[in-house]
Amino acid sequence: MLFNSIEFAVFLPIVFLLYWTVFNKKSVVLRNVFLLLCSYTFYGFWDWRFLGLIFISSLTDFIVGRKIYECDDQRKRKLMLAISLTVNLGILCFFKYANFFIDSFTSVFTLFGAHCEGWHLNIILPVGISFYTFQTISYSIDVYRKKIEPTNDSIAFFTFISFFPQLVAGPIERASHLLPQLSTLKKFDYDSMRKGVVDIFIGLFKKMVIADRLSIYVDSVYGGLPTETSITGMPVLLAVIFFSFQLYMDFSAYSQIAIGTARLLGFELMTNFRRPYLSKTCSDFWERWHISLSRWMCDYIFIPLGGSRGGKMKTIRNLL
Repeated sequence: MLFNSIEFAVFLPIVFLLYWTVFNKKSVVLRNVFLLLCSYTFYGFWDWRFLGLIFISSLTDFIVGRKIYECDDQRKRKLMLAISLTVNLGILCFFKYANFFIDSFTSVFTLFGAHCEGWHLNIILPVGISFYTFQTISYSIDVYRKKIEPTNDSIAFFTFISFFPQLVAGPIERASHLLPQLSTLKKFDYDSMRKGVVDIFIGLFKKMVIADRLSIYVDSVYGGLPTETSITGMPVLLAVIFFSFQLYMDFSAYSQIAIGTARLLGFELMTNFRRPYLSKTCSDFWERWHISLSRWMCDYIFIPLGGSRGGKMKTIRNLL
């Protein structure tokens, strides 16, 4: 289900009304069960078969988190973490890169003159798989590092992984930020609701009025390359510039709609874009563009590898 679809325009008001009139009154558990069902409905509307992947990732890390916390043996703790990484990254890599490696393998043999019968898997890339995979992995790593304690509430945890406002396009939330918000009932706040509605409408404007209109010109230019009547010169330069803004408006719009939708339900998500094209340096740009992913990469890959503490060559290696 897309944010800019008729289905979502019907889905969100129904969820909003039921949430504030029925399910957020007395029981946190009942509220979270409702949000979980809404989230699975939201994702399953695209293809219900891939709900199993979210369930497997959620179940794996819920169990792994408990096992890591309860175990004092460092080797067993590492084993549990390795299970989480293997399951989650294994699923992610299979769906995103299986055909890439198959095609590359075939191309290498063909390059050296060997005949290799090419074959291709009929794989559909699940929407949002990178976002919820990184989100669930960060939970297990944070428990392993003893930064957070694992939750005993399976419903809250499954809701945290599949929370529908940010399930498809982020931002990538941390358990330390979102899980506590799932443990308390919310109070209706008019100012927060107003901000949420404004965020949603600004996001829809950026997506449907700006990004989708720019894409018409960009597609017409990019779609004509290369041909016998190739487009050159200023039209190509404009297409490059327009595509930069199309990409930004499209992506940031989804994040802004996600933040607005969460606010309508009383939740606060992290900021994901902060005027990246006004950056003065490359590093400043990555602190403004898809902030939740940049921070995820920094906290869980770059810094553990040594960050910028080991000299220029090691810093370059870690950045790569």
